[in-house]
Amino acid sequence: MGSPPGSLPNLYFSKQMEIGSQNEEVVAYNSSTAKKARLQATLSALLDDPLLFDVPRKPTLVDVDTLINMELGSAMKVTVVKVDTTSFDVTVFNSATLKDLKSAISKKINEVEQAQMGHRFISWRHVWNNFCLSHQNEKLIDDKSLLAAFGIRNNSKVNSLLSDAYQHC
Repeated sequence: MGSPPGSLPNLYFSKQMEIGSQNEEVVAYNSSTAKKARLQATLSALLDDPLLFDVPRKPTLVDVDTLINMELGSAMKVTVVKVDTTSFDVTVFNSATLKDLKSAISKKINEVEQAQMGHRFISWRHVWNNFCLSHQNEKLIDDKSLLAAFGIRNNSKVNSLLSDAYQHC
C-alpha cells in the first residue's frame, strides 16, 4: 500500500514539493520584478515626450488625477509670484480653498528643494505666519475660503507678501 511516514519515497516527495514551492516563489518574484521594470521603462519613455512636460518625474496618483482634471476643466493652474519676483505654477481643483492652495505650494516647493538640495525641512507654520498670499492687492487670509470667492480662476496670479512685523496674515 503506501509507504510509512519518514520512508524514502515520502521524503523524496516532500522535498520535491518544497523545491517546487521555492521555484514558484522565484518565478513570481521574477515576474513581478520584470513587470515593474517594464512599467518603469514605459513610464520613462512617456515622460520624455514633450507633450507631457508638465508631468512630474515621479508622479503620484494624485498628480496624474490633478492633471487629468486640469485637461477636463475641473482644475486650474495658479501662478505663484514669490517676493523675489520669481514664479512657479501649481495646480488645484476649481473648488479648492486657500488651505488647498497653500498645501499645493508647500508640496511644490518641497519637491523643488528635494530635487536641488536633498532633504531639507521647511517649517510651513513659520512661513505662513510671516508671509501672506494676495490676489489683486487683496490679502488672502481665511484658509476655509474658496479661491473662487477671491476671484482666482485658471491662470490667475497670486503674490506672496512679507507680512508686517506687528500684523500677521
